[in-house]
Amino acid sequence: MKDILIGGAWPYANNSLHIGHLAALLPADVIARYHRGCGNRVIYVSGTDCHGTPITVRAKKEGVTPESIALKYHEEFINSFKNLDFSYDFYTATMSLEHKKQVQEFYKIILDNGYIYEQEDEQDFCPTCNEYLSDREIIGTCPICGGNAMGEQCDDCLSPINPKELKNKHCKICNSKTNIKTNKHLYFKLSAFQETIEQLVIDRENDWRKNAINETKKYLNLGLIDRATTRQLTWGVDVPVDGYQDKKIYVWIEAVLGYLTASIKVCNDHNIDYNEFLKNREDLITYFVHGKDNITFHTVIYPALLSAINPSYQLPKKIISSEYVNMNDEKMSKSKGNLITVDELVNKYHKDTIRYYMIANGPEKKDVNFSSSDLISAHNKFLVGVLGNFINRNLSFVNKKFDGVIKKALIDDNIIARTKTIYDEVGQLINDGELKQALNLIIDYATLGNKYYDEKQPWVQVKEDVSSFNETTFTCVYMIANLSNLLYPFMPSSADKIKAMLGLNSFKWEEYKIDNDLKITNLELLFNRIDEQ
Repeated sequence: MKDILIGGAWPYANNSLHIGHLAALLPADVIARYHRGCGNRVIYVSGTDCHGTPITVRAKKEGVTPESIALKYHEEFINSFKNLDFSYDFYTATMSLEHKKQVQEFYKIILDNGYIYEQEDEQDFCPTCNEYLSDREIIGTCPICGGNAMGEQCDDCLSPINPKELKNKHCKICNSKTNIKTNKHLYFKLSAFQETIEQLVIDRENDWRKNAINETKKYLNLGLIDRATTRQLTWGVDVPVDGYQDKKIYVWIEAVLGYLTASIKVCNDHNIDYNEFLKNREDLITYFVHGKDNITFHTVIYPALLSAINPSYQLPKKIISSEYVNMNDEKMSKSKGNLITVDELVNKYHKDTIRYYMIANGPEKKDVNFSSSDLISAHNKFLVGVLGNFINRNLSFVNKKFDGVIKKALIDDNIIARTKTIYDEVGQLINDGELKQALNLIIDYATLGNKYYDEKQPWVQVKEDVSSFNETTFTCVYMIANLSNLLYPFMPSSADKIKAMLGLNSFKWEEYKIDNDLKITNLELLFNRIDEQ
């Protein structure tokens, strides 16, 4: 048995989940379900990222509290994940009291270990609002293209910007011209971990996705620089240091520490020593699953924080970092109107259709384009035409001719041999995060079943040789039973439906051996065809 820690990226509580989030996060659930089926001890965690400037800016504009905005989206996220059968062991929020207290403890450990220091810095100040401004609260002219920009990125050329370089700066809230004042902050010695992260990239060359390796190398080549750990905000985690009562812990440090705080909560609830669980050892595999825009937080920032807290903790072993999902060949944007939310998708299609398509068409190695017509086509071609067809033609025939009774018979040796090998092949691919290829192998297995059925012609055998018919049918039902296992990590609802129709045992990642008569109950189509109109 192995220990498995899986961290799914924490969606930000400023807007609804969209299909890009889903494509990035769904692989974590597939991996978690697979490892549970293998008998491994799994801790699968995530939560809602509730703090930071965008929420405070929006709250000011709408005249509400930041907490009310964060709570609204946190509850929406929970419902969205539930509707798509995500199986988190713990889904929490960074505004929870437990998270805040644990982050403060870690912050003090990092401080005591000598990796946090005080430094004065020049910062934009609004004389009208009488407060220091964060990056997103500053608007001005881009020094690169002359376009409109906020204090962190240009809206026109999309270049990242240092607020100090922004021209014609004004307060986004009241439009007053800003002043420059000196302010003190606490900084994290990220630069101290340059060699640690460089070695980590070398060690993980075959375990991280290529985009993660490339993005991290790019970051390292620029040289790691120390980062402020405090921010002039009223909404967030309090800084546990005297003299910093007017500031909060910067969201980049406290949100990413959520993987630790959530994991510790699960460990404590199950009487597991979390320090032992998190130690770097051969029988622990840590997965971190997220989108391309979150890579460096997981490959640079988080490993550095872990090293600063406890050098014995395992640094990320597997990085499953997706590329982007585009709409109409453009990056998704609410302002352009080319964005589909997860809830919109769930309201139109079956959850397993969505899960299947977002893996089969997932952005594992390159950007992909989403279209409803492609989703419908994939559903009709593969889920109805291949998988559903194989199961329905077998079970409906037996149900009609033999009142649903499937007689025990010999199973084809070649099918048994292929079944045993497919568990190994698909399992290894899931373990490595190659989910698209894994799902394709399962569809190929169902295609083999259809081919076997056509070649044996059981509709003829039933008239000429019932013994041969029973062998063909029992072999096909054996394949259907194993499909219920193979499909479970990807499409748990449909896998459970197959098991219910045949009275099969619960999911395990191993060959399903049937050696007795079976009785079909509550037979129904696994998937209904979707009208492309």
